[in-house]
Amino acid sequence: DMARDWAKNESPVAEFRKVRASGEPQAYNADAYATMAQMGWAGVIIPEEHGGSDFGFMSAGLVIEELGKTLTASPLIATTIAASAIILGGSDEQKATYLAKLTSGEWTGTMNLTEPHCGTDLGMIRTKAEPQADGSYSITGTKIFISAGEHDMAENIIHFVLARTPDAPDGPKGISLFIVPKFLVNEDGTLGERNDLRCLSLEEKLGIHGSPTCVMSFGDDGGSVGYLVGKENEGLAAMFTMMNNARLNIGISGLAIAERAYQQALAYAKERQQFGPIIRHPDIRRMLMTMKSQIEAMRAVTYDAALALDAAKRIEDKSARADAQARIDLLIPMIKAWCTDLGVEISSLALQVHGGTGFIEETGIAQHYRDARIAPIYEGTNGIQALDLIGRKVLRDKGAAMTAYIGEARSQLAEIAGNGATRNASITDAAYDALDQLEATTTWLIENATADPTPAFAGANAYLRLFGTVAGAVMLARATAIATDAEDGPDGFYAAKRTTAAFYADHVLPQISGLRHAIEKGHETVMALADEAF
Repeated sequence: DMARDWAKNESPVAEFRKVRASGEPQAYNADAYATMAQMGWAGVIIPEEHGGSDFGFMSAGLVIEELGKTLTASPLIATTIAASAIILGGSDEQKATYLAKLTSGEWTGTMNLTEPHCGTDLGMIRTKAEPQADGSYSITGTKIFISAGEHDMAENIIHFVLARTPDAPDGPKGISLFIVPKFLVNEDGTLGERNDLRCLSLEEKLGIHGSPTCVMSFGDDGGSVGYLVGKENEGLAAMFTMMNNARLNIGISGLAIAERAYQQALAYAKERQQFGPIIRHPDIRRMLMTMKSQIEAMRAVTYDAALALDAAKRIEDKSARADAQARIDLLIPMIKAWCTDLGVEISSLALQVHGGTGFIEETGIAQHYRDARIAPIYEGTNGIQALDLIGRKVLRDKGAAMTAYIGEARSQLAEIAGNGATRNASITDAAYDALDQLEATTTWLIENATADPTPAFAGANAYLRLFGTVAGAVMLARATAIATDAEDGPDGFYAAKRTTAAFYADHVLPQISGLRHAIEKGHETVMALADEAF
């Protein structure tokens, strides 16, 4: 209920800009955040030895999904990532100073990557880090799009900042990671003086109005005090380790907002009268089934990946752990992009179910549409996820990880068929055929990208969508194989699972033929038009 109250406020930027006597911007949702922190949500994936709950990514994902259904603007995810960064690369002193407060949510964390002149190309970063005699660094520069960069929800904000030291090599190999606290921390753990950093402005945004998105300036009055995390010039590697976790979380947020929008559309369809309840009309039913089937596919694929991420971090056998890591590396870019694209599409469908009232703010469905739209952009745009999938996860190892995924999926489907699960044959057979198309498309990409990767990159977005759609079919086939073991009547839970999977096979999975054509044939027209002809 507290999270819903937060989410209902459509004008928090105006509230946030109220200035107290201290001159600090004031957030209206400080009490709501304090309640969540007290409930322990900031430390769900942090090991118990550091004060966390050590849920693992599978269990933590369930928490993130539930919070994401009502609250897309919380700083909890960034705070968790900040704590993880210290666990992975921080010194014993840094762990002692910051970790407990971040894990408890008493302090919040941010990630400061993007600058006014560079986003994805982090090798262009200009923020400077000058070594000081006491072992600290003086940080100067400007960062943009910083979620929860300034607020009064917590007594301290711990910024993680990518910057370049004086002798660093050019490009991404010369980037280091620094802790830059809003307030310096004394040896006894109390807060000291205000660091030389400030929020220059708050962005007016399409959605996620409950989150203050800030332009941050470091070192206007001589230099912010920063502390190196790990080694110099290894900051990007540390950041990308955290980004894997963050991208899974963002994929879950796409799932969460899709589910929230679907539930609201379903309730409206049952009560809205137009020649009877509109849920009885085929076109409304088509939209609801499109939402429901893809949400169930998204959820199954996402939590399968969360299990792989847990295995990659917890299994003792090195070979099995390496296999799990290869699997999660393959799945992460797909999940982040596929789930967030579907989050936008499904929230748009939910608005359509509402008809004209959906376009009116009073219903609240428009907020889901606006809030969903950021997810395909941040934590690496979905176009970048597609290029990552093609370039780093398929072409680099000549399809080894994808081939392993396809082989495992085929084995799972064969086992289902061998067990006589005939009532879900439509989705099982369709998924098996879809795997053939995924394999053939992967082979085509590898064969046609040896000399020039342009054809592969031109079809990268379509390939990622194809992969996600096929993965969803495989997981629905697995889910309905379990469902056939239970008899609960024609209208029961398991029967609904089978019908939903059959709809996916009939209405969603056929899209992959068009996607394959766009990859194998459409790449020629992507780059055909001269720049001057646009």
